[in-house]
Amino acid sequence: MRYHDLPDNVLQPLKKKTGWSVFSLKSAALLKSSLFKAFTFFFAVGLGLSWLIPQPAISQAKPKDVELTLVSFAVTKSAYDKIVPGFVAKWKRENNQNVTISQSYGGSGSQTRAVISGLEADVVHLALAYDTERIQEAGLIKQGWEREVPNNGIVSKSVAALVMRAGNPKKIQGWADLAKPGIKVITANPKTSGVARWNFLALWGSVTRNGGNEQAARTFVSQVYKNVPVLPKDAREASDTFYKQNQGDVLINYENEILLAKTQGEAEPFIIPQVNISIDNPVAVVDKYAAKHGTTKVAEAFVKYLYTPEAQREFAKAGFRPVNSTVAGEFNSKFPRIGKLFTVADVGGWNAVQQKFFADNAMFDQIENALGRR
Repeated sequence: MRYHDLPDNVLQPLKKKTGWSVFSLKSAALLKSSLFKAFTFFFAVGLGLSWLIPQPAISQAKPKDVELTLVSFAVTKSAYDKIVPGFVAKWKRENNQNVTISQSYGGSGSQTRAVISGLEADVVHLALAYDTERIQEAGLIKQGWEREVPNNGIVSKSVAALVMRAGNPKKIQGWADLAKPGIKVITANPKTSGVARWNFLALWGSVTRNGGNEQAARTFVSQVYKNVPVLPKDAREASDTFYKQNQGDVLINYENEILLAKTQGEAEPFIIPQVNISIDNPVAVVDKYAAKHGTTKVAEAFVKYLYTPEAQREFAKAGFRPVNSTVAGEFNSKFPRIGKLFTVADVGGWNAVQQKFFADNAMFDQIENALGRR
């Protein structure tokens, strides 16, 4: 019961004790009741309208920006100029995180030594699996790296090609012509360049995979290197020596480098010998450095992105033979079929090849010593 509802026989005793008049008591009770009703009304209205008032959003911290370092062999740069922005945009769209990818390009052998010596790459894309295995042996890449991604870690392919001068004045038709007197051959240095080691194996295999024995192969390769006036450090420098410095009658290089040069206006004729080697280029996360940088998740995603049709198309446009079968079909007319295509496994595998041909005092050094260049 409220104060203003009390009967007079109850209010009178209160009047005597408090000195308040009945009117005053009733007025106070009425005032208190009115204030209570008003508070109740406005509280209810406030609750009803609270949804109209913008509420502060629950704070969701934006992921910190991340930086990857990609170390690759020289001639992949043109492909990565398109691939990297595609991945950065995709990662931002899907993860709301900014990624910056620093890039380093050079001869595969030189890049490998740099990573082992402290160039903290998160991802390496090198010219040959032997270089990746050297980084693994240094404790920077976990064993089994080739099983972490498709195609045993091989992300791009090429073959060896021969580029001649306009009109082909020396009438070069294939590998055998490179050993003829008076032919100047441009190829990179196998001690620093991945492409140069592939070139050496292509020369060797042009004999052994075509019926010749190893002695005949050594004699032939020695004659070719006798015709090599200079040994550039990598594939890109070899191209510059031939195209820009106008040295040599024939350039041995990656097919992809030659196809790229044609898109940039070079018109020299070239041939793809029908006895040839599959030049297989691996990619891997450098686990130790990626873990140190806290970039493992992004690095692994970047490597996997390289196998997507989007990235494989950019490799193909830059002249690499794609490893994605769908994309390979799309670019089938760009890459001629090879009659006798062999792999490094067919000549013993990289460990055996390295020891036999490219280690210190192995066959390449012996050939150079005999030519007086060591």
